[in-house]
Amino acid sequence: MPRKAAQASVADEHAAPGGAAAVDRALSLLMAFDSAQPMLSLADLSQRTRLHKSTALRLLASLEHAGLVQRLADGRYAAGASAIRLQAAHAAAFSLEAVVMPVLRQLAGRTRESAAFHVRQNDARLCLYRIDSPQPIRDHIRAGDVLPLKRGAGGRVISAYAPLASGALPGDAISKRLRRDGVIGLADDRSEGVAGISSPVFDAAGALAGALTLTMPTQRYTEAHAAPVREAAIALTKQLGGRFPD
Repeated sequence: MPRKAAQASVADEHAAPGGAAAVDRALSLLMAFDSAQPMLSLADLSQRTRLHKSTALRLLASLEHAGLVQRLADGRYAAGASAIRLQAAHAAAFSLEAVVMPVLRQLAGRTRESAAFHVRQNDARLCLYRIDSPQPIRDHIRAGDVLPLKRGAGGRVISAYAPLASGALPGDAISKRLRRDGVIGLADDRSEGVAGISSPVFDAAGALAGALTLTMPTQRYTEAHAAPVREAAIALTKQLGGRFPD
């Protein structure tokens, strides 16, 4: 009888409901590649996916046959031509608004506060998309408004991941705490009476795509909203093909 694995693989821990285990495991191998390490050895892939090398090797053979991975001359693996074609097809059909807005609607509906997506614009930040709170008392920022980069939860997120001239990331206490926790909540930071909770969103290249932010009057601020904001940022990162930091 085959031995049961000592620990569950990444695919087993995140199996698709009603899906096929072999497909989940093959896809976990594809998801192991990223812009930081586009070429991985069999040992690297086995470690990242927690699959036995023999299992990973069989799955890689199928992926290579489909052109989704290629084996290089030095024995390492990289994305294949079929994966590149899929990426091109995705880019041609991709709409950031179509991906971001449903996440904002869900977050606003869950918390009953205003949800927004901010991106950097020169030395400021732009509110690119927004869903208003259904409650009558709320801040009245609209999509298209330009806000400070150094104040407010969304601005703090964008600043925390902006390299300094030295190439290092900002070392102030708020930036360090944000990168550690993946979310930040601040009251009266941008404007008196306004509080915000924000979390970073990353794209497929590993770069900061923007900040997902929840805003509310300071008197309604609660740390209980931090978890939903972070969960929404993780979900949006995955939809953009990125990887949220552990």
